[in-house]
Amino acid sequence: MEKSVKQTVLSADRMVPRYTSYPTAPHFREGFEPQAYKTWLGSIKAGSRLSLYIHVPFCASLCWFCGCHTKITQREAPVADYVALLQKEIELLAASMPSGLEVTHIHFGGGSPTIIPLPLFEDLMLTIQKNFKLAVSIETAIEIDPRHFSEAQAVTYARSGVTRVSFGVQDFDEKVMSAVNRLQLFNAVYKSIELARTYGMKAINIDLMYGLPYQTPQTMKRLAEQTVSLAPNRIALFGYAHVPWMKKHMRLIPEDALPDTSARYDLFEIAAAIFEKAGYVPVGIDHFAKPEDALVKAQKAGTLLRNFQGYTADTAEALIGIGASAVSRLPNGYVQNTVHVPQYRDRIEKGILPVEKSCLLTEADLLVADIIERLMCDSSVDLDAACRRHGKFLQDISTALHKLKDLEGTGLVHIRNGKRVEVDNRFMVRLACAAFDTYLAPPSENIQRHVTAI
Repeated sequence: MEKSVKQTVLSADRMVPRYTSYPTAPHFREGFEPQAYKTWLGSIKAGSRLSLYIHVPFCASLCWFCGCHTKITQREAPVADYVALLQKEIELLAASMPSGLEVTHIHFGGGSPTIIPLPLFEDLMLTIQKNFKLAVSIETAIEIDPRHFSEAQAVTYARSGVTRVSFGVQDFDEKVMSAVNRLQLFNAVYKSIELARTYGMKAINIDLMYGLPYQTPQTMKRLAEQTVSLAPNRIALFGYAHVPWMKKHMRLIPEDALPDTSARYDLFEIAAAIFEKAGYVPVGIDHFAKPEDALVKAQKAGTLLRNFQGYTADTAEALIGIGASAVSRLPNGYVQNTVHVPQYRDRIEKGILPVEKSCLLTEADLLVADIIERLMCDSSVDLDAACRRHGKFLQDISTALHKLKDLEGTGLVHIRNGKRVEVDNRFMVRLACAAFDTYLAPPSENIQRHVTAI
C-alpha cells in the first residue's frame, strides 16, 4: 500500500533550522569589534533603503511557550532606562552611516514593546525621525499583547505613525492558554483589534501557534474559525518549539499534554484548510494573507523575502537591529548585539556600538542564502538562475543535489532537468533547504538541537 502524503512527511521529518537567516544564528561568531561594524555601516551604498528593527526585551509576565530574549518586570524604571539606551544607540548608528539613507520599514518587537510608557514611545519615535530620513510610504509595525491594549495606546501609536499592529494571540482556549501561563479570552482580543481599527491602524496581523499543550482538532478548528471572524489581513501559524534545554521555563509545560508530531501535522492542516476556505492565500510555509495583501502580491511577483520577523515584502537593502540581542543584516553579513541588557547598557554608556557576534557572508554563503530564501518563499527555485546571479555553476552545489535525491524519492520534492527544485508540501520545504546548508551537522551527530520541520 502506498504511503499517504502525511505518512511520507512524517517518515522524512527531522530536526532542521527555521531558516530565518542563512547561515543560521548558531553559526554567528563572537568577538566582532565595534569599529568593524562601523566600517560595515559606513560602506552601505548611498541611496540605499533601510529597515529598522527595535527589540524591547521586557514583559509584564512570563509566557511559558516564549523563546524570545526577554525579562519580566512590573516596574517602569528599567524600561525607561532601556529606552534612553535605545535612543543613544540610534544616534551612534546614524553617525556611522552615510547620510540620506531612507527608512522604509520600522518594526517594534520583543518581549512586549507595548510595555514602553507612552510618552517615552513618542520620544523614541522622535529620535528615529531626527536621525533618519523616513520614506513617505513608510510602514511602522508594532507587536501587541492584546490582553493589555488600551485606548490611550491606540491613540499614541496612531499619532506616532504606526500603520500595522501584530497581535500575539497563540490560542483562545482557556485550558490551552492556562497551561502556558497566558490566559487570554476571545473578547479581549476582539476589543483590542477594534480599538486599533477605530484609530486608523487597519493593517492587522494575528500570530497563532500549533503544537501547544492540550490542543486538539476540535480546539484548533474553533481557534481558526474565531480568527477568521476577526478578519485580520495576515495570519501567521507558527509551530511551538519545545526547547526546555534552552529555555528552562518551558519545563513548566506538561510534556505529556503536548501533541505528538502526527497530531501537530493535523492541527496545522485543520487551520490551514479553514483559512484557505475563507479566502486567505497561503504565503510561504506558515503565513496566510488576504488576496490584496502586499505579501501575496510579492509572492506572485517572486519578490517575497524572509527575515527574523517572518515573511516580508520589504526590499530594503539593509536591516538594522537596535536593542539588546537585535540582529542586523547588511550587505557584508549579519551582526548581533550583545544579548544581556547589563552588557548592552555598559557599551552604550561608553559610546560603543553594542555588537557581540557577526557572520561575514562568503560568495558561497550568498548563493546558498539565495537558494534557501527562494525555497522558503516560493517552494521552488531555479538553481541555474541562482548560480548565474552569483557567478557560480551547478557543479558548485552538486553535493546538495545529491542530498536532495533522498527527498526526491518521497515524491514530494522534484528536481526538474537537474536545474529546478520544486517542493509540493509545506513541511518538506525546510528539509529541502537543509540539503543546501553546508553548516548543518549530519543528523547522526546531533550536535545542534533544532526543532522538527512539522
